[in-house]
Amino acid sequence: MRWTPGGRSKNLDDRRGRPLRGARGAGIGLGGMLLLLVLSVIFKQDFLSLVTTGGGVDMMPTASYDTAAYQASPDEERLVEFVSFVLDDAQAVWRDKFAGMGQSYQDAKLVLFRAGVQSACGFAETATGPFYCPGDEQIYIDLGFYDELAQRFGAPGDFAQAYVLAHEIGHHVQRRLGIEEQVRQAQRARPGAANQYSVLLELQADCFAGVWGHSTARRNILDPDDLEEGLGAAAAVGDDRIQRSATGRVNPETFTHGSSQQRMQWFQRGFQSGNPSACDTFAENR
Repeated sequence: MRWTPGGRSKNLDDRRGRPLRGARGAGIGLGGMLLLLVLSVIFKQDFLSLVTTGGGVDMMPTASYDTAAYQASPDEERLVEFVSFVLDDAQAVWRDKFAGMGQSYQDAKLVLFRAGVQSACGFAETATGPFYCPGDEQIYIDLGFYDELAQRFGAPGDFAQAYVLAHEIGHHVQRRLGIEEQVRQAQRARPGAANQYSVLLELQADCFAGVWGHSTARRNILDPDDLEEGLGAAAAVGDDRIQRSATGRVNPETFTHGSSQQRMQWFQRGFQSGNPSACDTFAENR
C-alpha cells in the first residue's frame, strides 16, 4: 500500500508492555484451541463456540509471548504507524458511507497489547487473536499475530495485515448499524443455528473490509499485488483451512467464520462493488 509513515491515530490505545491487571482466568492458549478443534470434529459439536462466541468475541488462533522484558523494535513501531493509518483511513470511509445513509458513525478504538488484555468481553490472551468487543466497541490486536499470519498461515504483505484490521472494523460497523445485536438475538432464539448465524456475520465483516478496499483502489493507493494479498489473508483464516491444518479433517457443521472460498468471495464482492448493500449475507437465509 502507498502510505506515509509517521504519527499515531487518536483512536489508538497502546497497552503493550503494561502489567496485566484484572485478568479472570488464564485463557486457553493455542494448544487449547487445537484440542477444541479435535473434539469438535470427533463429537460433531462446536466446542470452539464456547470461547469464540462468548461475549461477541471474534477469535483467530495465534501464538503466545513473554512480555517480562518487552521492548518494541523499529519494525514493530513502523507497524504501529501502519495500523494507525489503516484505522483512520477505514473509519473515514465509513463515516462517509454512514452519512450517505443518513446516519452518524462513531469511531471504534484500537487497543494494542502483548500477552493478554482485559476487555468488556472478558480477559483475552494472545492466542485469542485479533477481536472486536461489542461491549466497549474496541478492537484488540497483539501485533505478533501478523507474524503468524505471514509465517504460519502463509499470508504475508501489508494489505493482508490491513484486511485483518478492516475485518474487525467491519464488526464495529455491524454494531453501529444494529446488525450485531439482531444476530445475537437470532442466535438466542435459535441456538441450533448459532454457528450458521456466526458464519453469516463473519462473512459480512469480510465484505465490509472489501468495501474499504474498494475505496483504496479508487484512490490509487494500492500496489499491484495488494488485492491478492487481501484474498490470501481471507483464505488463510477460513475454517476449513484451519481445521485441516489442526486435525487433518474438515467439519462444516462446526464452522463459525466460513470457508476459505466463502471468505474470499465476500471480500471480493465488497471490493468490487464498494457498496455496503452488496454485503447482505443474510438475504438467502431469510
